[in-house]
Amino acid sequence: MHDRRPPRGRSLSTWTTRRWLRVGASLSLAVLAVLGVLGFWVLNRTQNLTTDLVDVRTPATSAALRLESALVNQETGTRGYALTGNPELLEPYRQGLADQKTQTDRLVQLLHGNDSALADLAAVEDAAARWQREVAGPIAAAPAGTPVAQSAESAAGGKTAFDRVRAELARQQDHLRSDRAAARADLVSTMRVRNWVFAAIGVVIAVLTALIFEGLRRGITRPLEQLGSDARRIGAGDFDHPIAATGPADLRRLSTDIDSMRRRLVEELAFTEQARLRLDAQAAELQRSNTELEQFAYVASHDLQEPLRKVSSFTQLLQRRYGGQLDARADQYIDFAVDGANRMQVLINDLLDFSRVGRVHHNHQDVDLEDVLDRTLDVLSDSIAEAGAQITHDPLPTVFADPTQMGMLWQNLIGNAVKFRRPEIPPRIHVSAERRDGLYHFAVTDNGIGIAPEFAEKVFVIFQRLHTKDAYSGSGIGLAMCKKIVEFHGGTIAIDPDHVEGTRVVLTLDAEPAEALLPPTPAGPTPAAAEQEAR
Repeated sequence: MHDRRPPRGRSLSTWTTRRWLRVGASLSLAVLAVLGVLGFWVLNRTQNLTTDLVDVRTPATSAALRLESALVNQETGTRGYALTGNPELLEPYRQGLADQKTQTDRLVQLLHGNDSALADLAAVEDAAARWQREVAGPIAAAPAGTPVAQSAESAAGGKTAFDRVRAELARQQDHLRSDRAAARADLVSTMRVRNWVFAAIGVVIAVLTALIFEGLRRGITRPLEQLGSDARRIGAGDFDHPIAATGPADLRRLSTDIDSMRRRLVEELAFTEQARLRLDAQAAELQRSNTELEQFAYVASHDLQEPLRKVSSFTQLLQRRYGGQLDARADQYIDFAVDGANRMQVLINDLLDFSRVGRVHHNHQDVDLEDVLDRTLDVLSDSIAEAGAQITHDPLPTVFADPTQMGMLWQNLIGNAVKFRRPEIPPRIHVSAERRDGLYHFAVTDNGIGIAPEFAEKVFVIFQRLHTKDAYSGSGIGLAMCKKIVEFHGGTIAIDPDHVEGTRVVLTLDAEPAEALLPPTPAGPTPAAAEQEAR
């Protein structure tokens, strides 16, 4: 069978940052857990040995020495009593018996579970009991006042019996000292092991910390720094700089995705740059064409004005000199020629005014619309008086605009409201103004003939008329000029479809000062210069 598992290096290369962190944390916790268990065991072992040495071995040795002292006191007391018969000398014997019982009980308690030490204690007790039974007891029971008769005979036997007691005591103490020395050596050894274990724990923690920091630096910090460096370089404009894919699998995927986005942006920028170059070329061509058209318009208007003046002058001379001398048809033809020449002059002048909006008049400044409306009413005073129009208005604000264009705007709006009135009904015109949402909202409302909703957009198209020239005079350019003026100032204008009793024209203008939109400087003579030259 073939081993189909991927190579180790390849499998590790697919690990993500989360997996690396999970494996590293698990290994670190496992090592720390093992070291912690070992450290706990060493500490517990040290504590147990210390407790055994302090609370058992040393007190047991001391108790054995006190037991020996109690037995020696008994031997001394009985020997003195046997020689002198003085009962006061039995007091050390009686105190020795009490001390023997106390120290024996303490040793039994301290040596609980230590069979060899308890056996030594039992041997001491047996030897002491034999000596007390054979020697000390009979001497202490003898009457006081005279030396004990058997003292000389029993002295040798008592000494031999007490020597056996001393031998058992010496053996017990030797064993206890050996056990205490062994316990002390074990404690010292265990403490040495404890110190090495905790030193190893410290070293392992330091090594793990260094490995973790180095792993984070190589696996996360350095790849992110490289990615950030590449991103900043691309952000500085070096879009052809590739992004290197380093680090764990997820960071490499992130780098690959960002590099894919970079390549897409490079493609989009290349396409955008090509489009911009084409637009720049088209804009330059359009600017050149507009400049030529403007110059052509001024030249053409100048060339048209002179023959129109001649046609108008001579047809008027014909009308004055030969009027009534020819037949009625000839007079009608002359009237048609005079009217056509006059309307052609009006149309040319209106076209010139329309073309000047945004080119000739662009001297933006603070304009008081109250003063502009007053001047407009003065200009239109004759037609207002003839129609019997009543014109009212709200307080009008000051706006940042071109004063000439504002005059043309109000003159066309008020003039249309007066002109398109209902027969036999005096015009009532009101100009309202309010500030809302950073804009000034104006409305010119009249009680005239009104505009049908289907023509609300058509009336703002140049030369679009809803009535014949016989019904209402004009060239059909007024509202188109108003639209151009308002839009040049960044506003909007429309017919209010909800107003049915007449016409309401609503428009907006910026409430805050804004920079004027300056037209591009054309190559060659400017239209204003051409117009001045034409005049």
